[in-house]
Amino acid sequence: MESSFRIAVIPGDGIGAEVIAAGQQVLEALAKRSGSYGFEWIPYPWGSAYYAEHGVMMDAKGLELLQNSDAIYFGAVGWENVPDHTSLWGLRLNITQNFDQWANIRPVKFLPGIDSPLRTDTSGLDWIVVRENSEGEYAGLGGRNLSGRGPGNEVAVQTALFTETGCERIIRFAFDLALTRAVPKVSSVTKSNAQQYGMVLWDEVFRRVAADYPGVETESVLVDAMSARFVLAPQSLSVVVASNLFADILSDLGSALAGSLGLAASANLNPEQRFPSMFEPVHGSAPDIAGRGISNPVGAIASAALMLDHLGLPGEAGKLEAAIEAVAASGIKTRDVGGTAGTQEVTDAVIAALGQ
Repeated sequence: MESSFRIAVIPGDGIGAEVIAAGQQVLEALAKRSGSYGFEWIPYPWGSAYYAEHGVMMDAKGLELLQNSDAIYFGAVGWENVPDHTSLWGLRLNITQNFDQWANIRPVKFLPGIDSPLRTDTSGLDWIVVRENSEGEYAGLGGRNLSGRGPGNEVAVQTALFTETGCERIIRFAFDLALTRAVPKVSSVTKSNAQQYGMVLWDEVFRRVAADYPGVETESVLVDAMSARFVLAPQSLSVVVASNLFADILSDLGSALAGSLGLAASANLNPEQRFPSMFEPVHGSAPDIAGRGISNPVGAIASAALMLDHLGLPGEAGKLEAAIEAVAASGIKTRDVGGTAGTQEVTDAVIAALGQ
């Protein structure tokens, strides 16, 4: 074995444990077939159950522990015993912000055999949402004050942060990504007609960066118009770059159009590799189906493919993506996409497809 990768594993809450276990099984099978690399899994029990016992979502030295890994494989966060903002900021956002994982990529892929609500031929539809992942509307700046005035009089301030550095690095990342695609095009999404400071700055930086990429087609679209475009003209999309909030929402819309949030993969990247990057399915902890063995593992498995590519194994990532497509085309799929298969059945099918 030539390489061994240290992967920090945070299954988190709900179906997170189920889909991450599925992804690990697939990665182990792929590594065994290759014989040239392997994985050292370092599990961490952080999440809502950890919070119930310790009063925090992760260990106080958690970031220090994660720092030594080559990548982080994350399942989901959120449960009824913890307020959503506490669970999110206490674990996932704690990691992405402190590790400066400023580039979030969320591919929107239409798999064969998976029905889409779109009333159009979905063959050939394939775009990527690039999300600014460190500032914007999720910067965490603001506060709640004046509670002393009594019920109904408190004031909450939530401040979005846009910096030239933050805007330029994510926009340039999107352009570099567009150069690798069949259709080199970047669509920038803002609401700069109404948000006249931060998003006008974004627009100005976008135009400046675009001048360095004369071979890439560009457009600037307001977020409401882009929401409609996702549904009415998805064939016009290649790389869509947007702020933390807008890209979060648009990528979920894209995944729903592809058939289910259970299919969606994502990568939280620190492109400079000063910190480990984190890979996770887009879906949440899904308490309503947790423990029933019916969760869709495809989003987690596809996130594993993104992790392989990040680790310098693009060929292996391609094999895994091809196996996912083969299984979807075969009709082996979970309930959320119209099938009857369970989590393990889909996982076993992906593993079998790797050998074909």
